[in-house]
Amino acid sequence: MSRAKGNIAEDKACKHLNGKGFIIVERNFYSRFGEIDIIAIKDDILHFVEVKSGINYESAIQNITQKKLSKLIKTADIYINKNKLNLNYMFDAIAITPKEIFYLENITI
Repeated sequence: MSRAKGNIAEDKACKHLNGKGFIIVERNFYSRFGEIDIIAIKDDILHFVEVKSGINYESAIQNITQKKLSKLIKTADIYINKNKLNLNYMFDAIAITPKEIFYLENITI
């Protein structure tokens, strides 16, 4: 996905999360392991959100692999340590299609 298309998907995801009561803390946090698209908080829980887009749900979500999830976890650990946070947290995904937005809370593989 191009950076421009990624930004559009992430903008839609942020708007969706804001509408559900999330506060966006940071976008595009980078570490040597990878990137976290969106970091948000709701009800004192920190959410590390991976955003994927595609022509349908399957084409979007299939790109969240075990390897990607591993990089997301390592990058989240760096973020938590860097900011000296002591919060509950979870890993979520948002799949963006031309017609729908799918929010998947607490993803695991």
